[in-house]
Formats: sequence, C-alpha cells, structure tokens
Amino acid sequence: MHVLIVGCGWLGGAVAAALAARGDRVTGVRRDPGRAEALRAPGVAPLALDLADPAALAALPGDLDAILALQSSREDSVAAYTRTYLQTSANLLRAAGERRLRALVLASSTGVFGQRDGAWVDEATPPAPATPTAAVLAETERLGLEAARAGVPARVLRLSGLYGPGRTWMLDRVRSGALGLGPGDGAWLNSCHRDDAVAAVLAVLDRGRDGAIYHATDAEPLRRRVLVRWLAKRLGIPPPQASAAGPGGPDRRVSGAASRRELGLDLRWPSLREGLAPFLPAGS
Repeated sequence: MHVLIVGCGWLGGAVAAALAARGDRVTGVRRDPGRAEALRAPGVAPLALDLADPAALAALPGDLDAILALQSSREDSVAAYTRTYLQTSANLLRAAGERRLRALVLASSTGVFGQRDGAWVDEATPPAPATPTAAVLAETERLGLEAARAGVPARVLRLSGLYGPGRTWMLDRVRSGALGLGPGDGAWLNSCHRDDAVAAVLAVLDRGRDGAIYHATDAEPLRRRVLVRWLAKRLGIPPPQASAAGPGGPDRRVSGAASRRELGLDLRWPSLREGLAPFLPAGS
C-alpha cells in the first residue's frame, strides 16, 4: 500500500518505520519543512503540508491507498484543537470521499471520557467530554462516523496516555518527587505503550471495520498511588508525598478488550509495570 501518515511525529514515525519494514510505501506529513525532511528514510518520503488548509489537499499524492490521521496539537487550547483535529480531519475525510481509499484511520483519545467515578468505559460507551478540548475530539469522531455512514472507509482509534522510549514522564516525575502520594492519588491511570499503539494502528488499518471505534489501551489501569509506590520501590526511594492536590481530571478505567479480540491483538506491554521496567535501573 501507499499510506499517508498525517502528523508523522513520535507515534507516526514509529508507524512509518513499521509500515516500511513490511514493504509498504509511506508519505509522512509534518507542518514544518525541516521536521518533515527529517522523516526521509528507506520507504518513507517526507511532505511538508498544513492539512488544516483545504488548499493543501491538492498537493497530496494521487496514488494513495490509505490515510492515517495521527496529528497532535502543539497547544492545549480550543482553537489549536479545532484546527489540528477538527479542520484537518474534515479535510482528510473530504479527500477520502473523492478517492478510492482502502481506509482512513482517525486517531482520537480516551480523553473523550470525562467520567470521575472510576467506572469502566469501553468502545460502546458514549463520549462524555468534560473539557472544551475533549469536546472538539468528540466532534471530530462524530464527523468520521458520519462520513463512514456515507461510504467513506473511516475508522476511529482512541489512544490512552502514550509512553515509551523518550516519554517516561511517570517514572521521571516520581524520581523527581513531582508525582507523589496525597490528595487525588486514588485516580485511575490509563496508558498505552507506543509499541502496542503502533500494533493497534496497523491492525485498524488492515482489519478494522468502517464506522467502528477501537481502543488502544493496556489491560490493567493502575491507581496513581499504586504506580507511585511501585516505582519508588523499584527506584529505591521513599514514595514522594504530594503537598497539595493535583489538577482534577477524569477518573475512569478504559477497556480495550473488545478491540483486541476483534483485531486479534496481544499486548506486548500489558500494564505500566511491564512497560516501564526496561527504563528502570538494572537489578531494581
């Protein structure tokens, strides 16, 4: 296949490498020309475009088989989210409707669930955005599902908090004392290692159903206090203590079991315990 990856950054770059390794041809899109050129590799061609601009669609290759919309916002604002997710995805859906694509995968976030009672949510749970930016993501999903009903081969993949090589913020914050025990430490953390996210993207591309929603999340959400104590023990330090409550946020457990069953996926890193272990001191 010839696959266009929009937002070919930390996750998209890993997806591009996996696609190229299996023999697919990849065009990776970044807004910044310098960052786009850095994508150049065997099987991967760079393209500098801002696809929030409808005029940029004219520069897309004409022989695409699939599009992966993996863009991320540089700012946590409604304006930035609207441009990055809603406008870009609307343009990509329009482009997909004008071409004979095999698939268009829209990456979203489990942040569309704003529940605060620790309840389980899954692929069939209606979105309940608790912030304006989460509402933008939910609206972007709605556009994709609406387009699928009109015949566009669109699928939605919600990602839990990503971590992996170069992004081990939980470990770094416990080590520095910025993440500790205290008010709010009973909240559930939902995560997904980049390796498992890449596998999920490829599975949704290859085997996903048009109009379906999938979750890429690990199998064992952890309470914050459990993770802090476990990491502190492995680091050989006392568990840090938080002096004040952190910012309030969603508190829910995200299930991806149905997605893994349908797509035939096995997690390489079932929880943060396994996924963070390679980044901990040897013998800890």
